[in-house]
Amino acid sequence: MKNRRPSEQPNQWLGELLTVKVDRQLGSKHPRYASIEYELNYGFVPETMAADGHEIDAYLIGVTEPVDEFEGQCIAIVHRKDDVEDKLIVAPVGTNFNDEEIMEKVNFQERFFNSTLISRT
Repeated sequence: MKNRRPSEQPNQWLGELLTVKVDRQLGSKHPRYASIEYELNYGFVPETMAADGHEIDAYLIGVTEPVDEFEGQCIAIVHRKDDVEDKLIVAPVGTNFNDEEIMEKVNFQERFFNSTLISRT
């Protein structure tokens, strides 16, 4: 799948099919904060650019085993009000999660930020 560079509007990613390279697998520890264990696979979308100058980060939900790469659909965006970058929520095509379920799944890390969710619902 070919990924695109983002525009200024984070919601442009909603519904897009994306490839995510996973660099923090489900069950791994945060590289700087060992007390944080990844409850989801977490990675980045290659060939994109986030506001922090790195590739756009993504949480994978609905994937219950550690993976190295995943192709799925962006179903939501976590917007951090106290950080410079947003996080995409990517899930297997055809799966559905409501906003409450998504925020519950990313809470292991988003609890440290003032985050809101942008979704189609």
